[in-house]
Amino acid sequence: MNALWLFLKNLLFTLVVPGFVAGWVPLRFFERRARWPESWAELQFTGAGLCALGFAVYLHCQWLFATRGQGTPAPIDPPKRLVHRGSYKWVRNPMYLAVFTVVAGEAVFLRSWHIAVYFTCLVCAVHVFVLLVEEEALRRRFGAMYEDYRRDVPRWLPRRPRPRLQTVPPFSAPR
Repeated sequence: MNALWLFLKNLLFTLVVPGFVAGWVPLRFFERRARWPESWAELQFTGAGLCALGFAVYLHCQWLFATRGQGTPAPIDPPKRLVHRGSYKWVRNPMYLAVFTVVAGEAVFLRSWHIAVYFTCLVCAVHVFVLLVEEEALRRRFGAMYEDYRRDVPRWLPRRPRPRLQTVPPFSAPR
């Protein structure tokens, strides 16, 4: 029952937050007359590929949050353990990058400058949120483990993982 509840919470979060940010907002407010192209050109295949890649990475990250972190991406129900496996070994914010990839794919697929502007604003807003809110919350929640992770893994540009250092509590004083 616990696993089912965790699955339902993650599903609800995905529908509400990324569904709103990457689906409803760009298609409702920024490209009101979005139409499926009559014939697909190279741009449509590229855009569809970006959307599929972003969606797959997002699902992988959410799976890691649920199975390894025992939580959801929602700030009100964060993971109980720091997740540093899978794509989290390459970059600290793969879930945000996945959502950015979906929005970029929509802009390319629909050939929409409006969605491209939204994409740029979204990236800037999320970057400020990560700097001012999220990283500080993670620092308070996970302490030295997060500091080691932050030092070893880049925020936005993926790079090959480095060997992970294990943070251990200090030795207790002899009695």
